[in-house]
This record gives sequence, C-alpha cells and structure tokens, in this order.
Amino acid sequence: MLQPPRSGLTPLSDDAFKLSRWKTAETLVVLDALGDAQPSLSTAWKQLDSKNWRFELRAGVKFHDGTPLTAAQVAASLTAAADAKPKPRILDGVQLSVRTDGGNAVVVTTRTDDPLVPQRLSSPQLSILAASAYKPGGVVSPINAGTGPYVLASVDGTSSATLNRFADYWGEKAVSSGVDVQYVPDGTARAAALRTGTADVVEAIPVGQVAQIKADLIHEVPMPRTNTLYLNTKAGPFADPSVRAAARTSVERAPIVDRVYEGRADIAEGLLGPALPWAAKERENTSYVEALKKRAEAAPANGRRIKLGTFTDRAELPEVAVQLEQQLEAAGFMVEQEVREYQHIEADALAGKFDAFILSRATVLDSGDPVAYMFSDFSCKGSFNISQFCDAEVDAALSKAAAIPAGPERRAAIAAAEALILSKDAAVPLLHERVIQGESARIRNVERDPRERALITSKTGIAG
Repeated sequence: MLQPPRSGLTPLSDDAFKLSRWKTAETLVVLDALGDAQPSLSTAWKQLDSKNWRFELRAGVKFHDGTPLTAAQVAASLTAAADAKPKPRILDGVQLSVRTDGGNAVVVTTRTDDPLVPQRLSSPQLSILAASAYKPGGVVSPINAGTGPYVLASVDGTSSATLNRFADYWGEKAVSSGVDVQYVPDGTARAAALRTGTADVVEAIPVGQVAQIKADLIHEVPMPRTNTLYLNTKAGPFADPSVRAAARTSVERAPIVDRVYEGRADIAEGLLGPALPWAAKERENTSYVEALKKRAEAAPANGRRIKLGTFTDRAELPEVAVQLEQQLEAAGFMVEQEVREYQHIEADALAGKFDAFILSRATVLDSGDPVAYMFSDFSCKGSFNISQFCDAEVDAALSKAAAIPAGPERRAAIAAAEALILSKDAAVPLLHERVIQGESARIRNVERDPRERALITSKTGIAG
C-alpha cells in the first residue's frame, strides 16, 4: 500500500479507507458504479420524512469479537462519529443523530433536509464497529472489531498489518486464509515488489516505473479526479468572458496527456470523467449541447499578460504548466509562471492572486456525489472558489441538483449544472487522472475501484 496509517487506523479519519479496502470494517450501505446506495449491514431503508430515515439491519451478523450486531451498537457507532472532534469529513456541516427503533432498526435524523443520507452512510468513515473498539479518550481501535470477511488481527504501527479470514462472516466467506499488508511509500520499491513477485497487489505504480513491468500485471483505474485550469473571472484579463474563451480555445489536451502522463490519462470532455460512468451519456443531451453553444466568442489575446500558478506536490502539475504556457503564448498571451509547494500557494490561489491556476481536484467526495465539489468550486459562496466565480443561474442549478434524491433525475440536474459552468468558461477541464494498480500473475478477483473503497474482497485469492 502507498501510505501508512496517519491516525492509528481509526475509522474516524482517512485511515477508514484502508479498513474498507481490506474488507475488515463495513458500513450500513455501499455504493454501486452509478453512486446509488445498495444493501450491506442494512438490508432496506425508507425516508420517513425530509429529515428522518429508517434503516433495517441485517440479521445474524457478528462482530469479530463474537458480539452480535444490534441496533443499539449501530446507533452507538454512528453517534460516536457524529460527536467526534474533529468530525469525519463526510459529516462536515451535517448535524446528525441516531436512535434505535426496536431491536432491528435505527432512525437517522438530520437537522436540515438531506436527500443523500444513504450515500453518506456508505462512507468508510461511518463503519460500524463493536463496542470493544471504543476506548477511553475518544480512541477507536478496529482490531478484532469489524464485521467484514477479514479480521484485522494485528497492526505493526506504520509498517504492516495482518488480516485473517473470519469464519463467522455473514456473507460469502473469504477465499484466502488471510492478507499480509505492508506500507511502502516509495514508488520505485512498490514497483520492484510487483516485478519480483514479492507482492501480489500493489497500489499506485508510478508512471515512470511502468515500462519495467510486464504489461499484463498493470491495470489502469480511472479516478474521480480532474486536472483543471481555473480562470479568474473577477479580476484581470479573464474577467472578460471573450478572453476566457481565447484561453479555452488555445488549450490542446492531447499533447498534455501524451507528454506529461505518457498517455495514461483521459482527455477531459467535462468536469466529470469516466470514473462516473453516467457523465458521458448525459453530455449527449440536447440541452447540454445547447448550453455550450452559449459560450462567448474568443477575442484576440493581443499580448495580454497573465499569471499562471500551480504547485509542486503533484509531480505532473509543473510539467502541465510548461505545456500550457507554450499553448497560451502560441495564442498570443504573455505568461508568467509561479510554482510553489501547495501549503505556500493555496491562500494566494483562493484569494484570486492568479489569473489562472492549475489544480488536480477530486470531483467526488465521500458521498459518491459531485454536487458538493461543484458547490465548493463554482457557487457564489463556495469555500474553494479559485475562479472567484459567482453566477445566479449556476447557483440555482446547483441548488436544484442538491435537493433531488440520488438517481437519474439528480444525475441529469448535475449534468445541467456542469454545462452551465463550462458555458461561462470559469474553468477549462484538461484531463482525468488514472491510478495504476499492480496485480501479480497468480492473483485473482482484485477490485479496481475508482473511489478507492474496495481492493481485497471475499473472492480475492491465489489461482490454483
């Protein structure tokens, strides 16, 4: 695995995604490829009113310590997450309470209307653990406390972890007797482990290492992450829509994908990429096409000076900046680059001190839904509005999408909001990133999950 635990594998942190990828901790619901909620520890749910949801619990489930899954313990687990400081990311801005409803159901209540409660409960940060996991002082230990097909048997700090098959699992029993996990932050070392057969599953093979590995061991997984050029719509040259249009028309995506990512990325047609399999089809709608036709006509660049910023933390971004500088200058702009570490440049980017800024941005947050990202980046009150963008029509479209329950109608509304944002040239999506996952020739049935929630499953095992 790429990163060691940062918070002792507590599910109330990003470490929760390790527990999910190892299939040791489980949630009430899981998401399918479209982002719709499907049963897991809860078998059925119903919205009682705009603020209350009732979840029926699966019967016969045992925690790894032998205690039974009960409504009381589900309520206690979710309440611990809701009361945690800091809160799990999925509950930012959400006031949530949970109570039992008989012995086999819980009712989840939100302070404000929230049509995405089931999607929120799919977050690994809201995994349900046994009472034994919750220690004094707010410490949560998942060792021997989950419900998944693998027991987290032991942890060696930031070096390794050991998982064993859980004989009393409620679902399909694990094919493998166990899994040995090692944390290897160095990309070259991870690639070597795959190449030499030391590891059967390897996260995040660096692009530069791929040529040294047999092609049939490499699997590319589309990520819900878009590399985007944000244009300052409030001040400077790009306050003029026609100048933003000039920048958009000057961008050539294919050379960036080929030269910087060695072809291992997807050219962006919109803000949302192939990790959301419904997005491309929504762009075929007549209303989407018509919205893009309302873009401003490009004006001549006429030697306008622009300040282009990005950061070094993602190795590809400075190279992307070089490519974009060449393309913009070929269109008649005069470009000044500024590249720093992210921690030293974020405040200036958010304050609008750049005319253009290149950012690799996650487009789907923990609920599996892109509305929160769009609000953050493109609404008038957005907390991550690098484009300094404010448009009443876009705000209305985002509010409409946010109020619709998950499903086809919400997806159509999200696509309509995307088309509006792109029609204003507030941002120019460049490419959608992929992660390269390594799998040995002998391993079978490893998950390739764009959301990075699944990896090892009950079916994962050694051939023969």
